[in-house]
Amino acid sequence: MPQQSNFEQIQSKSVMDLFKHYSDLGTDDKLALLYYIYEKMGGSVTPAAPEATDLNLAEPLIEELYGQSQEDQLNTMRAIANGADTPQSHTYGGLSPNNQLLVWYVWAEEMGKRVVDMPGDYAPSDAVQQVLKQIEGLEFQEQISFLREAASRMGYSQVKPTPTQAETGVTPSL
Repeated sequence: MPQQSNFEQIQSKSVMDLFKHYSDLGTDDKLALLYYIYEKMGGSVTPAAPEATDLNLAEPLIEELYGQSQEDQLNTMRAIANGADTPQSHTYGGLSPNNQLLVWYVWAEEMGKRVVDMPGDYAPSDAVQQVLKQIEGLEFQEQISFLREAASRMGYSQVKPTPTQAETGVTPSL
């Protein structure tokens, strides 16, 4: 099942509202937006928490993409973005949100080299441009929260989040 979240990464209402606009985007627009975010924010995005990432965990998925044709690369990224039930989406879904960010960061860095590039005639939709502009206006920590939430919503996992005390009315016990 596609990853789900209770907006655990998002702290502010403005970012939650922005995330809802992002959620309305189509798959290719979401992928393009990720590319633009990484392009504009550069190296400040991923190693936002370098001690919380582990390249050894993310590397098999990253490297697998490099060995695919450009069409297959795009299909793999689409499958992950859509939470499709594919081996790559399962692998991605098993990563921590920080390692998921690392995957997208590395792929964005390699676009046009070892990863399929944006089509030369691609023009971002108004919706993509609006969301990007809003993201640019966020504080850095809010940008990271947004990206972490977006990344954690992708991929496939059968692991369900533990219900909160507010949802169950029960305090977990040992």
